[in-house]
Parts: sequence; C-alpha cells; structure tokens
Amino acid sequence: MIATQIDRAPTILIVEDNEDNRIVYSTMLRHFGFAVDEAENGAEGILKARTGLPDLILMDIAIPLVDGWEAVQRLKKDPATAGIPIVALTAHAMPADRERAIQVGCDGYLAKPCEPRAVVEEVKRILESKTV
Repeated sequence: MIATQIDRAPTILIVEDNEDNRIVYSTMLRHFGFAVDEAENGAEGILKARTGLPDLILMDIAIPLVDGWEAVQRLKKDPATAGIPIVALTAHAMPADRERAIQVGCDGYLAKPCEPRAVVEEVKRILESKTV
C-alpha cells in the first residue's frame, strides 16, 4: 500500500459526471485501500480539491458546469492545489487530446473505456513517483 502519511490511506478525488463510472472506479480504488471522494461536475471538483486536498485527482474532461480542461487549469494555477497530481480519464482519445491534457497540467492520461485495474495501476504509478 502506498501511504502518504502514517496511518492514512491516500485519498483519490474522482471528478466524473457518469454515476456508473464513479461507482466502478471508486469501488476498485477502495478495494485496493484508497480513500475516495467524488464530484459530479467541474465546479464541485474544484471545490472538493481545494477543501479536501486529495493526494490525486481523476478528472473526466466532458463534465458539466466547468469542463475538465478548465478545472485542471484552475487547480494547477492555485498554489494550494498546484502540486496535486491529476490524471485525465476521458473519452477524448485522440493523440491531440493526450497532448492537450499534458499542456493544461495533467500528470497522466487514460482514455475511456478504461479497464478499472488500469486506473488503479496509473494511480499507484503516479503516487509512487511523487514519493521518490
């Protein structure tokens, strides 16, 4: 298990408007020992990131109120949240979308549909690289 502080499981914030996707990813992450918080839109995601300071954010791009591109940019410009790794988890699967994700500040990119275990592996990879 990756632990960022003694006796505390890393917290993953899932920003995803599709309830089925949130359930699948949160269930899998919890199974592997992570704490999970969820947001249904970009505005809620920004608020929860700023108040909860998760260890990593899984960010859908096509979400209501504030899209994922804008949410990532806002979080990366805010000194309080700039250091939180963000993984784009999106159906935007063209090579230009991956490039844009990196340009706006994402630390990782997964194209949907994505196997839940691949999400867990990407979360672990990024958290482990953050602690090195």
